[in-house]
Amino acid sequence: MSQISNFIHALENSTAHRPIRDILSGEVIQNTKLLPVIMGIALDVNNENHYKACWTLELVIEHNINWLTDYVDQFCNTLPSFSHVGAIRSISKICMFVAKYHLKSLKTNNTFLTEKQAQQIIETSFDWLISDTKVASKAYAMRALFEFGKLHDWIYPELQEILSKDFAHHSPAYQSASKEILQKIAKTKP
Repeated sequence: MSQISNFIHALENSTAHRPIRDILSGEVIQNTKLLPVIMGIALDVNNENHYKACWTLELVIEHNINWLTDYVDQFCNTLPSFSHVGAIRSISKICMFVAKYHLKSLKTNNTFLTEKQAQQIIETSFDWLISDTKVASKAYAMRALFEFGKLHDWIYPELQEILSKDFAHHSPAYQSASKEILQKIAKTKP
């Protein structure tokens, strides 16, 4: 079997356990010819293993966010299509990485996202925040929105309203993340 076939087989048989994800992401990091493979599977929501690819992709992008550059348009266009809980958790975390990196790149007069792509991430993050998504995904979404709020002044009031309104109806983990973001927003006000 070829290295790509072996990788796909390992991915199909993987679990969300961190050591397994570390091995698979390590393979991609060591051999970037596997990057189009993992991207292709992760961004194809009709692939029955796309969520497993998302678990690995999260670690790959955390290692080197610039590897998303050639795929960012496809990534942003696919965002509303993710419905698997495991995929959304990893993809929302990647959105948080992207939001932070985009703001960082703007400080050096570069852009990582187009305005349309940023808008797609913002809209999807708000959707995750107000839908019946798991807490981890909501926490990553609110953190991404906090970053984008530094560029768009309409985001903080919307985010504050949602977080304040939903606060009492969620778990302690959600409340902790929500409180953190609300405090950060409060510090940004003059």
